[in-house]
Amino acid sequence: MCDNIHEKNRAEELISIAKPLAKKFDLYGFAGNSAGSVSCALRTSGNNLYTGICIDIACSMGFCAEHAAGAEMLKNRESKIDMIVAIDEKGKILPPCGRCREFLVQINPENLDTRVILEDGEIVSLRELLPKTWSI
Repeated sequence: MCDNIHEKNRAEELISIAKPLAKKFDLYGFAGNSAGSVSCALRTSGNNLYTGICIDIACSMGFCAEHAAGAEMLKNRESKIDMIVAIDEKGKILPPCGRCREFLVQINPENLDTRVILEDGEIVSLRELLPKTWSI
């Protein structure tokens, strides 16, 4: 559980930003293509907020909400993430998948210290979720 009130408030803020963005909608062109079933909000070490949604399309060419938020962050020339959360359309908080974990570390190795919001108010470091990364 999150003991630090400031950290808990920051986590609740990110959750409140990400939650309304997780609304799935269909894309046109191929059956089953959709976007928005998962959203992400992150806060950088520079105290800036970025969001993203997933895109699920044919042939596995889509990407996760964490990738979309990360791209938005990089567009603004930032790479160090302080805290991150991903939420599905039912409001469930999700840990980043393995691909996203590695992506976040590849952006900036200091992101191993990123605080990841999990279910039930738990906050862990990305390092705890990716303990033996091959890239560092």
